[in-house]
Amino acid sequence: MDMKKRITLELRNRSPAEIVELVVDNSRSADGEVEGLTDEFTELEFLSVVNVGLSSLAKLPSLPKLRKLELSDNNLSGSLETLAQKCPNLTYLNLSGNKIKELSTLEALQNLKSLQSLDLFNCEITSLEDYRESVFELLPQVTYLDGFDQEDNEAPDSEADDEDEDGEDRAGPTGDYGEEDDEEEDEDGSEGREVGLSFQVNQANQVGNSPLKPQDS
Repeated sequence: MDMKKRITLELRNRSPAEIVELVVDNSRSADGEVEGLTDEFTELEFLSVVNVGLSSLAKLPSLPKLRKLELSDNNLSGSLETLAQKCPNLTYLNLSGNKIKELSTLEALQNLKSLQSLDLFNCEITSLEDYRESVFELLPQVTYLDGFDQEDNEAPDSEADDEDEDGEDRAGPTGDYGEEDDEEEDEDGSEGREVGLSFQVNQANQVGNSPLKPQDS
C-alpha cells in the first residue's frame, strides 16, 4: 500500500488536526519522497515512517509539535536540514538502518536544539573511528546516542518509567500496612514474653514448694 493511501486509512474519518500519533510503517513511497502528510497535522507529536523507501525529506511538511520521529530502515543519506526547518522541537530521532556515512551529514542536526536522543544503528557512520565521541562533540545537545549517554548509562525507557510510577503508587499503602503489621507483631511478641515470664515464675514457685526439695538437701 502506498504511503498516501495508508495515511488516509489511518485518519479513520478524523481531520489531520486531531491526530497526535501516526504510524505508516511498511507502506511504500513511490518516488522516495514523503507523501500524504500536510501542514494540517498541526497536533502531531509522534510520527513513525519505518521501511517505506524514503530517500529524501524535502517534502516533509511543517510539524511544529512533533517530538518523536522514527525514520529507520529507509534510504536516507542526507537532506537532514529539513528536520530543523520543519520539526524544530524534535527530542527523539531514529535514523537507524539508513545510508548515513559521514559525520558532516549530521551537522544539519545542530539546529535541533531540543534533540536529546539520536539512534544511528546499522548506519555506516557507526564504523568510523571515535564515532561516539565525535557525534557527542558535534551535537552537544544530544544526551543519548544509540541508547546510551557518554558514560554508557542506558537511556530510560518511557514505558518502564510509567511502570515505576505505578509501582510507587502501590508501594505507598503497602508500606503503611507493613508498619501496622510490625506494630501488631511487636504487641504479640511482648504479650508472648509476658506469658513466658509468668510461666517461669509459676514454675519456680512450684519447684520451691515441692516436697521433694527437703529430701534432696
